[in-house]
Amino acid sequence: MKTSAPVLAVLMLALAGCAGGSRPAPAPAPVRTAGVVRVPQVMAPRGLGGVIGQEADRLTRRFGEPRIDLAEGDARKLQFSGATCVLDIYLYPMSPGAEPTAAHVDARLRQGGAAADAGACIREVEAGK
Repeated sequence: MKTSAPVLAVLMLALAGCAGGSRPAPAPAPVRTAGVVRVPQVMAPRGLGGVIGQEADRLTRRFGEPRIDLAEGDARKLQFSGATCVLDIYLYPMSPGAEPTAAHVDARLRQGGAAADAGACIREVEAGK
């Protein structure tokens, strides 16, 4: 049976780790984030049609059901689409225990994914509701 050099190298490294006298590195302490909120940089609301600062329920009433509603920790992403664009709205809590509000907006074309004008995309998604 023929063994390749990379496989042998991996096996030798694994066996070297088993040699006596070496100690495994201690596991890192868990990061505690309860009650701690990192306030994100909020986009300037100018040209964004009143989206920045809004809560998710108000955004879904305005734009309809999102294509994607993704929560990660206490942050949230809502994705809406129009005929030619996709609108991503990112919501974050601005203080501990606060309801997440829209802090950032991204817009891109459905075809090719190039950046799109966020204000125009907001109007398109709202009109298509």
